[in-house]
Amino acid sequence: MAPALATIWTLARKDLLLELRSRDIVLAVVVFALLVIAIFTFAIELTPSRSRDVGPGVLWAAIAFAGVLGINRSFAIEAERDTLDGLMLTPVSRELIFFGKVLGNFIFITVAEVVIFPVFEALFNINVLQVETIAIALLASVGFSAVGTVFAAMSVRVRSREIMLPLLFLPTSVPLIMAAVESTSEVVNGGSWSDFSEWLQLAIAFDVIFVIASAVLFQFVLEE
Repeated sequence: MAPALATIWTLARKDLLLELRSRDIVLAVVVFALLVIAIFTFAIELTPSRSRDVGPGVLWAAIAFAGVLGINRSFAIEAERDTLDGLMLTPVSRELIFFGKVLGNFIFITVAEVVIFPVFEALFNINVLQVETIAIALLASVGFSAVGTVFAAMSVRVRSREIMLPLLFLPTSVPLIMAAVESTSEVVNGGSWSDFSEWLQLAIAFDVIFVIASAVLFQFVLEE
């Protein structure tokens, strides 16, 4: 177990070091998400009740769309630098490569959410920085990372990968986005854990199913 975890961390650390040098992925995700949120603040007259009604949807739509940009870059960098074949020749199992990429994408999305949530809270004037929403955000980040990683690998060799990835990723992620939106809506309206337990269970089930399915599918995708 320890060698496998060390391998996963090494692969994720490689992506993190590349990002620290260029700052492309996190910057793109944060800027795009904040632009989406800012546009909605100008487009909608934000009364307190309306903020609570539409705010959660705006928040997770912004994170989902912005996350596509970051996840797309995780394999695009490998393709642009002609290191994808070298990654495939790495003497480790394909599952470990998958989980290394998932961990890297999870960290990128989570770091972006750390910036996005306080700005969203300030603009929409609703309290989303709560334990419940943090748990929801972590579950959503896991699901986005797993689904996005396998679809990014699938579309990396496609000429129009910037279009292909959203077309694959967003429809598949609809159950997770719905769970995140509905759970966040319950939280900002004063709900307790029991009020959104079904949505939380949906998010957990989505993560479990798609992490396993994506890990299995990834080894065949990468060979193609």
